Amino acid sequence: MSVIERLNQDMKQAMKDKATLKLSVIRMVKAAIANEEIKKGGALSEDEELTILTRELKQRRESLHEFEKAGREDLASKTREEIEVLNAYLPAQLSEDEVRQIVRDAIAATGAVSRKEMGKVMGAIMPKVKGKADGSLVQRIVSEELPS
Repeated sequence: MSVIERLNQDMKQAMKDKATLKLSVIRMVKAAIANEEIKKGGALSEDEELTILTRELKQRRESLHEFEKAGREDLASKTREEIEVLNAYLPAQLSEDEVRQIVRDAIAATGAVSRKEMGKVMGAIMPKVKGKADGSLVQRIVSEELPS
């Protein structure tokens, strides 16, 4: 079942359950997907839908960080719940050890020997971990694994 089909099915269930927060998040994601389809002029692939979900999740994580920094626990708790809803639509996240192994394999495959070649390594890794690992985690591990 594609992401959009799951969103439609879960939206109906959220309406029946009167789960307003979940319904709101699903509608926001569907609107973001619809906007991208309009820009593209056609249906999106599953990869493109995952990219949108990841972008929405990243926005909420950044908002959560700002709310916590400002001491706005009311907004922070709502944002945490939104993050939980979004996580349900993403593939299972890779552990740090799994990401580290992928990074090591990519470094070996690209022949990178210094941090100057970080872009080449990141370019090789990101398609493999799209939607399965946070980009900042991957970047941190790449910088740890590549010598200065």
